[in-house]
Amino acid sequence: MNQSQLISRVNSSMCQQVNNTGYATAVQTLMDLDILSKENYERWRNGQIPYLEKVCKINLKKLAGVLEEMKSYAGKNNLKPRFTFYKQWGRKNKSTVQLRFSKNGNEYIEKLYATHYVKTINKTN
Repeated sequence: MNQSQLISRVNSSMCQQVNNTGYATAVQTLMDLDILSKENYERWRNGQIPYLEKVCKINLKKLAGVLEEMKSYAGKNNLKPRFTFYKQWGRKNKSTVQLRFSKNGNEYIEKLYATHYVKTINKTN
């Protein structure tokens, strides 16, 4: 998949997500693009995979490009960025484990992965 195809597919995924749920997420976009399988997403959420990038089917440069395109699409379409705390599923004790998206834990990249882009509602009086 070349860069223009990737951009087109990211935009399509985000448009569909926003129309269906009112927001778009990086993990859903990665699943829509067949970069991340649902099975590996669930394994990551259950703490069986140390960081999400480990099971993505494209290189880190392309992954960063997907995240940047999502941010760009959101800006062009008036979607508000909202940070979301991703925690491990299935924890029986009260301690919360925040999941990592990237191997190196870069704060900027982690925030891009964890951001949900939310449709804004224009209220008129």
